[in-house]
Amino acid sequence: MQVQVLGCSGAIAQQARTTSFLIDGHILVDAGTGVGDLSVDAMLQIEHVFLTHAHLDHIAALPLMIDTVAGGLTRPVVVHALPETIDALRRHIFNGTIWPDFSVIPSPADPFLVFAPLQVGEVVEVSGHRVEVLPAAHTVPAVGYAVDTPAGQWVFTGDTCSNPAFWRRVNEMRMAMLVIETAFSEREFDLALRSQHLCPSLLEEELRHLDLTRHPGLRIGITHTKPIEKGLIEAEVAQMGLDRAFGLIWLEAGQVFELG
Repeated sequence: MQVQVLGCSGAIAQQARTTSFLIDGHILVDAGTGVGDLSVDAMLQIEHVFLTHAHLDHIAALPLMIDTVAGGLTRPVVVHALPETIDALRRHIFNGTIWPDFSVIPSPADPFLVFAPLQVGEVVEVSGHRVEVLPAAHTVPAVGYAVDTPAGQWVFTGDTCSNPAFWRRVNEMRMAMLVIETAFSEREFDLALRSQHLCPSLLEEELRHLDLTRHPGLRIGITHTKPIEKGLIEAEVAQMGLDRAFGLIWLEAGQVFELG
């Protein structure tokens, strides 16, 4: 399985794209601004989009992508998300004011976009992949995802804070790669707590829940760093020794990971 990092930044800046991962060319996990770097032909290959939550940095490119591919679609794009996320998209984005409602265009019977609600613990099989919905803890209803690969699961926490339920479930798996957020530096510790994100010390607390004996060869990628603090976050993580202890990888847009 191939995972392409389209975006892994917590905000926009030059060469900084917000969260989106492309799996084997057919599945998007989140639809941040990184989607905009794909060609039209590549966008047309996307069959399913799995959203972690409704915040703008994770859904910004979705309405624009649907508009781009609409004329070339032979089947609707299926957007999988929590009911609360779907409701937010319907009310605030695809509402005929901010953007056309592509779930009824060109007709309700034959739309360009279909919403598929899901719940934590559900397993969805699409495009030859098995996707499990994982718990997340954020300021709005949110989830993470685990995608089966020949080498083990590719796991994405989504935006989250302290999340014991997540670790209980993933420690029952054999993860090949874990993608976990670290949005803020230590100087923004209070903001990280209020916004339910991680900073290096909170990242360490979360990673201590990992049973590494269950995940031989695990790769851990750090995502969602704020561009203005990325250098400081990296320095703090190094000072704490987390990069050496856990073999952390700093994700960048354009990276491609082959997992079995």
